[in-house]
Amino acid sequence: MPVTSKTFTYEVEGLSYSVNVYEGDDGGFYADITVEEGAMDVNAVYFGDDNYSGDSEMLNGPLNMNGARGEDGDVQWDNAQMLSKPGLGRAGTDKETYVSEGDTLTIELDIDSLDEIDVFGIRATSTTTPEGSIKGVSEEPEEEEEEDDLLLDKVAFGYTMNETGGVSDGLIVSANELPEDVDPTFENYLTYFEEHPYGDVDRIESVIFYETNEDGYPEEIFRIDAPEDGFEDTDDILAAYDEAIEDGALDEVDDALSLMAALSLDESEDDLPEEPIDDEVEDDLLLI
Repeated sequence: MPVTSKTFTYEVEGLSYSVNVYEGDDGGFYADITVEEGAMDVNAVYFGDDNYSGDSEMLNGPLNMNGARGEDGDVQWDNAQMLSKPGLGRAGTDKETYVSEGDTLTIELDIDSLDEIDVFGIRATSTTTPEGSIKGVSEEPEEEEEEDDLLLDKVAFGYTMNETGGVSDGLIVSANELPEDVDPTFENYLTYFEEHPYGDVDRIESVIFYETNEDGYPEEIFRIDAPEDGFEDTDDILAAYDEAIEDGALDEVDDALSLMAALSLDESEDDLPEEPIDDEVEDDLLLI
């Protein structure tokens, strides 16, 4: 999937901002510089890719980025664009390149692809930082790996619950009942439920999620209860499931698994055979 935008952030005492780089509807490339805290006069922008070979572009005089460093050291800039001279002059804070908290400055970038920008720099003066100016360097954050969906051994859609909280009437689905080429994620269980003749969202009181314990029996991980007015549809159920996961429904399960693993390790160490006594040492003991 092609990258449609890149976001860079920068934060120091008295100033923080973000830069969103994107391709416009007209085919040009732009950067939205938004100040979240403080203010600054953006005099120049610098940018480059993650290939640091070759000479570095640099503007002369007070607009240079000498000494500016990224996370891994010096930065090699592929392009530098001057926006304004330092100093607010007669315009004061109304200067076109002066950006205050909550404001956004949009500039056009001289690039042909977003692949040309992996690091973004701003040379700014009249800033609200203690130094009064910055040579800000922002690198594109690494994408967080998406967590794999939880694989469930069994899901119970309870219509009527008994005194112990179990299902006395409903649809209970095991992983082996799903199509062979389908992973047992909750979303796939919901698809199965929708297509099943006995599946009825309006009747659901609780949805219970199970895993198989060491003895081979299903064990409840957690459950979600229907709101007072019931679930509207399967999307509503999936949203409740995602919210429960986000709120830590699996935290206790993870803690329990960690404890079981630790206990299992201790037991295995206790079962280790004692080291045999060396024959010579044994003879010495007998002589004593």
